[in-house]
Amino acid sequence: MENPSTSTTLLSKAPKPFLANHLRRKKIVTAEEAISHIRNGSTVATGGFVGIGFPEQLAISLEKQFVEQGHPRELTLVYAAGQGDGKERGLNHMGHEGLVRRVIGGHWGLVPKLQHLVLENKIEGYNLPQGVISHLYRDIAAKKPRTITTVGLGTFVDPENGGGKLNDITTVDMVESIKFDEKDYLAYKTFPIHVAMLRGTTADTDGNITMEREALTLETLAIATAAHNSGGLVIVQVERVSERGSLNARQVKIPGILVDYVVVSPPAHHWQTFGTQYDPSYSCEIKVPVQSLPEIEMSDRKIIARRAALEIDADHNIINLGIGMPEGISNIANEEDILDYVTLTAEPGVIGGLPAGGLNFGAALNTAALIDQPSQFDFYDGGGLDLAFLGLAQADQHGNLNVSKFGTRLAGAGGFINISQNAKKVVFVGTFSTGGLKTSIGNGRLSIVKEGTVAKFIDQVDHVTFSGPYAVSKGQKVLYITERCVFSLSQKGMELLEIAPGIDLEKDILDHMSFRPVIGENLRLMDKRIFRPERMGLRETFL
Repeated sequence: MENPSTSTTLLSKAPKPFLANHLRRKKIVTAEEAISHIRNGSTVATGGFVGIGFPEQLAISLEKQFVEQGHPRELTLVYAAGQGDGKERGLNHMGHEGLVRRVIGGHWGLVPKLQHLVLENKIEGYNLPQGVISHLYRDIAAKKPRTITTVGLGTFVDPENGGGKLNDITTVDMVESIKFDEKDYLAYKTFPIHVAMLRGTTADTDGNITMEREALTLETLAIATAAHNSGGLVIVQVERVSERGSLNARQVKIPGILVDYVVVSPPAHHWQTFGTQYDPSYSCEIKVPVQSLPEIEMSDRKIIARRAALEIDADHNIINLGIGMPEGISNIANEEDILDYVTLTAEPGVIGGLPAGGLNFGAALNTAALIDQPSQFDFYDGGGLDLAFLGLAQADQHGNLNVSKFGTRLAGAGGFINISQNAKKVVFVGTFSTGGLKTSIGNGRLSIVKEGTVAKFIDQVDHVTFSGPYAVSKGQKVLYITERCVFSLSQKGMELLEIAPGIDLEKDILDHMSFRPVIGENLRLMDKRIFRPERMGLRETFL
């Protein structure tokens, strides 16, 4: 395999014949016409977050052309955030042997068709941090040779631990170790982008693109600039076309000088998210009364979210919420009427408001500000986050966490590494075990009705997505919150801090761990308010 940082394709070797007439030629074309210009061996970058901003019509046309005509072939696919619905949509259209040769992705959980190709050694695969890939696009645009960062040190992305390679046939190193001023960094190799497949709302006939009905702006401009400056094609899917010069210049997110082709998509393939066809609150056009949102029922999920919410205070009020279990914390913040005292954020660029979940994840209600994803990761990587709540799938005695790969199941890291390594305080949340766990809550006490069949606290995690030793070396505050107990990370390793009322230390906790945690002298009960049906009174605590 050739080195992605130095490889060339037909597209990079030969100039496009239409460049001389770039400003005069017709840019509004069919999806089939646009896709027909993608050449074999091209490196294709796609924008999107789950379904938000993903050019579904372009992906459908690309798949159709490959199935019917056998080309383009041997593509390298690059994407930052997960783009799919876990079934057929999004980048699952690319899941054909022969269509892709190599995939460099930030998150793999929503693209099972690509997962299978990687796990069966049919294509080469890399998993790099989502924020790093979003920054790679900017560095590619600027013709910089590397993206240099501390993000990934000590994890599976570190060259010492595999360099983000996902299978046996992936052999070329994309990540290098480097030192500046006696401090360790990782250097991620840049490479040309030959085709950008993007999405907006409105295009004028010059190719200027606005995104007024999109829930996110993502790294759309960075990808377009990277492809253009690599001598590549920029194809943008939109809802509608306006006359030349009719768009407000301040609303243009991709200038027409970067855009080669515009494709008008039918509504069926231009949903705002993969869960919602269109909601004006997601595109910041209206605000909705969040007080009307239903409260979540008492369960182990609510217990975990409530205990996690107790970590929010006046000094920890700029917060990131991960997907899955952490989403419940926003519901608790709403129930406890403390949303006015905190700023919830999400990695694709959401600041403020109430983040959405499920296939709407990435969007938010009543957003205070919406910025591009690379800028959000600038904020995150530089330590702007006070507190991050992230999922807990597998932890070990050293405080390492795995949320990215479990045997033959590949989830990928997404923005997890950027967020967990750089937040001032990180709280991992999840049930103590999984696989059929059943609990009961009554009279302010928790009981285990049926233990889960899969233990989460083991000797050594399968994949290091979060490095406990690296966190300790930085002096980072780390908690692990479950429905029955709370751990912290210390110089001595995992330390048990709290247990739930009604839980037996030996029978319900220690007997289901592969290692014995440090048990401090100050072991205490979890706050009793967590296990009672009435609200906890967090607003009064804040006031």
